[in-house]
Amino acid sequence: MTTGTASTQAYEQLTRDLTVGRYAPGARLPGERDLAAQLGVSRATLRLALGRLESEGVLQRSAQRGWFVPTQVLSEPPSTLQSFTEMARARGLRPTARVMRQEVRPASMDEAAKLRIAPAAPVIEIDRLRGMDGTPVCFDVVVLPSARAAALLGADLTDASLYDVLRQTCGIEVHRSAYTLMAESADAELARLLGITAGAPVLVGDEVAYTSDGTPVLIGHNKYRGDAYRFEADLFRRA
Repeated sequence: MTTGTASTQAYEQLTRDLTVGRYAPGARLPGERDLAAQLGVSRATLRLALGRLESEGVLQRSAQRGWFVPTQVLSEPPSTLQSFTEMARARGLRPTARVMRQEVRPASMDEAAKLRIAPAAPVIEIDRLRGMDGTPVCFDVVVLPSARAAALLGADLTDASLYDVLRQTCGIEVHRSAYTLMAESADAELARLLGITAGAPVLVGDEVAYTSDGTPVLIGHNKYRGDAYRFEADLFRRA
């Protein structure tokens, strides 16, 4: 058997293994010596197959970890506003949400200004741990004016889309979102929730969402695992 034929067969076998889920997202493959023995090829031939899968984005190589399957990355299409639930389902993944806080409290000065309500006016804060197929991906904090979304206080938001519940129970349709994104390091509590190490990178998104008439309806503060979220945007130069 030629090296080219052997590498193609190794590539095809690895592709089948990945397709059926033998190696889950984030999983490390066996060492090259063991993997080559399993496939019945030399390490040099194996590396040709692995390199091909790497070029296709199916595998990643790390000097410290060896070969591993990339974690599923969540991203929004450029210039398109999607809920977490919509993003996950578009990729064939099951969105999950565990409610950690759902209560009324006074608005801060900053929140009141962004929501165009009086300082200390009642707002509903909803904290949820969002996941895909059971893997924690995002810690999500949303603040809404109680006067506009009172029905959310008693709503069951477990594994639910907030946008859908807003539309169905409050008659509110989110039209656009002003969004900023920055990087920071996870503290010990956030790391525990997301299943990462303390100090690992996270992407922090802050948003104000509006209806079509420009009324602000919610403030969002989202902290995503740095290895599980990608933000895309179309940028244009002024004429």
